[in-house]
Amino acid sequence: MPSTPAVLSVSESVPVMPSWLVFFLACVCGLIVANIYYAQPLIGPIARTLGMSASAAGLIVTLTQLGYVVGLLFLVPLGDLFENRKLAITVMSVSAVGLLACSLASSPGLFLGASLLVGLGSVTVQILVPYAAHLAPEAMRGRVVGNVMSGLMLGIMLSRPVASFITDLSSWRVVFVLSFGLMVILALLLRRLLPPRPVHAKLHYGELLASMLQLALHTPVLQRRGLYHACMFAAFSLFWTTVPLLLAGPLFGLSDIGIALFALAGVAGAVAAPLAGRVADRGWTRAATAFALLSASAAFLLTHLGTLGSGFSLGCLVAAAILLDFAVSANLVLGQRVIFTLNPAYRARLNGLYMATFFCGGAFGSAVSTYIFTAYGWQITSLVGMLFPALAFVYFLTERRG
Repeated sequence: MPSTPAVLSVSESVPVMPSWLVFFLACVCGLIVANIYYAQPLIGPIARTLGMSASAAGLIVTLTQLGYVVGLLFLVPLGDLFENRKLAITVMSVSAVGLLACSLASSPGLFLGASLLVGLGSVTVQILVPYAAHLAPEAMRGRVVGNVMSGLMLGIMLSRPVASFITDLSSWRVVFVLSFGLMVILALLLRRLLPPRPVHAKLHYGELLASMLQLALHTPVLQRRGLYHACMFAAFSLFWTTVPLLLAGPLFGLSDIGIALFALAGVAGAVAAPLAGRVADRGWTRAATAFALLSASAAFLLTHLGTLGSGFSLGCLVAAAILLDFAVSANLVLGQRVIFTLNPAYRARLNGLYMATFFCGGAFGSAVSTYIFTAYGWQITSLVGMLFPALAFVYFLTERRG
């Protein structure tokens, strides 16, 4: 293991962030964020084991997401008050406790409470991303953030199929046991490898929270980028909530393993994150944002090609999944690159607000998707999905150049 500081200097003014550290942070973020999504494809087996009703089983995802939003608003901003490495390890320990409790749960109430802790502690990733932006020099900040976010996006996209495969081979409890072990190992590695990032803020916690309201109300670029991605994440959540229902239905009749393999195809879209970071570093954020928003709408149009249930239609759905994931990954990194150019003293708070804004969009997309799909079928559902990024693009057209 390196014994020298992780951030070196080739001159007095040009810091260099080692590639191994960027790769390490990308892996850590991917493994942590996956904790939010492991339970989504396992709701059925978990409910049967614990004797949960259908309505109670639906709370598993809801409480995990609720914990994450609470963490974004009340824990992530602490990155502007406390040393980042210790804060990340402390918050991650909360998710480790939650994962262990999930694996041992023998009652619905215990599992639901543990799910809340898993979501709360998983906001560690949003402490580490601004941390990485702080370590990176301005000229390569977009590239570094993009590379770290590619790991995060891979974690989101791989978590569901991985959980399904492990459960198919053993038990859903094994998924949570393995992730608990990974969190313990990661905590030790973070303590050993990350350089400290001391913070010299003089705010009290109450003042910190009050300042977040002021930032939300008086930072136009944060409002704009947050709304862009809220629409994108609503489309993303709608697609990935309803497509498994479509594929499992009578038109396609895919098995759980088949749906898991389909989900793996979307992983290809994660390559957009590092590419978007490099594009942003070159000053092409505006053009790249337009491309991402239009690509997301085009992804839903692809699903209307061919007759549903045919091999050609399935191929179009795969292409749509890749294109949508590509567009969402790119737009996420473009937004973070923009807000990280603002005052470094506010980075954790800005990131927390940005994430909380678009996460609410994702929750809305998930909430309406199953109702629309059940009532009107895939054709109308996909048109609604296309509408979200289309509205964001119309709003984008009002953005002033420069």
